[in-house]
Amino acid sequence: MPELTHLNARGEAHMVDITDKPATVREARAEVWVQMQPATLAAILEGGVPKGDVLATARIAGIQGAKQCSNLIPLCHPLALSAVTVDFEPDVAHSRVRIEALCKLSGKTGVEMEALSAASIAALTIYDMCKALDKGMVITGLRVLEKTGGKSGDYKVDK
Repeated sequence: MPELTHLNARGEAHMVDITDKPATVREARAEVWVQMQPATLAAILEGGVPKGDVLATARIAGIQGAKQCSNLIPLCHPLALSAVTVDFEPDVAHSRVRIEALCKLSGKTGVEMEALSAASIAALTIYDMCKALDKGMVITGLRVLEKTGGKSGDYKVDK
């Protein structure tokens, strides 16, 4: 098992020192699903949610979530993200929305946490905007799909 880099010799949590690491291009993609009632998905797609354009608001929230990652997760480094995208794939047959977030930068540490934050904040925003219509929505399947760059190498989930 690899050594836990966020713990010092006494087992205390600390932020990893990345001062001497070389900057490389890094990219990460994450996904999450929001399951809902068919009528809720229809309202989202038809623009019938009283709070406004759900997917546009969730996209902005997801981008903001990626940019705020280091403020939310104590040991994450603040990163100068060069790109963040949040995309939605409605799945009418299964009454759900798939959210995929992509984060990129040229830096000294990975962007997996930022991609996960973007996806999860977008999902939470969908829930917030639609909870009056459907309190039973379920957010599920948050995961990293792919990451490239850095010392640990590339990773891609087996689908």
